[in-house]
Amino acid sequence: MKRLSLVLLAGCAVLCLASPLLAADKPAAAKPAAAKPAAAPVDTLGMLERAVAKDSTKFDNLYKLGLAYIDRDRPADAARVLGKAVEIRPNDVRALVNLGAAYDASGATGAAQDSYRKALKLSPGDSLASCRLASSLYAQGQQTQAVEMLRQVIKDKPRAHCAYFTMGVAFADAGIYREAIRMWQKVIEIAPESSEAASAKESIEVLKKFVGM
Repeated sequence: MKRLSLVLLAGCAVLCLASPLLAADKPAAAKPAAAKPAAAPVDTLGMLERAVAKDSTKFDNLYKLGLAYIDRDRPADAARVLGKAVEIRPNDVRALVNLGAAYDASGATGAAQDSYRKALKLSPGDSLASCRLASSLYAQGQQTQAVEMLRQVIKDKPRAHCAYFTMGVAFADAGIYREAIRMWQKVIEIAPESSEAASAKESIEVLKKFVGM
């Protein structure tokens, strides 16, 4: 089961990375967070790259290019571009959280957590920034701190579906399978169109088969 739960956690990290953060606390069809965008067409990506090459001072182009790189599983490129975006707008919470996600996917855990904490300093209690930080801490082995953070997110914002998803992973990891399923069902109830909900459905099916439910 340990292997299964780690796979599910990795899936959460991918979902968090792949979803652009547009409205930090909108729970449903809003990554982290939350719906996974369609893959950026080659010409769109090329257009963004050319626009940034021509003028690397425009935040919007840098930000969009960073999200396009995230969507194409190019976290190192995403971190580079989003880092430039953050230099231009250091107080942009969306850019900071996506930069953290890119760092996490690149294996730069410390830089990722610094970015999430900067976002939380600017927007205390931001559910997506909190979820990303908790997920990063959990993957790093700091389970107690991560779970405490997730519980606080759920207490403060009961419709923060990202928190329920990662709590489900924590319960599965601890062998508390019925609670894991309950958490994932909550994700589906709150945000049925989100990428977390799609993963939650798959996780529930896998877990039920695994434990014979």
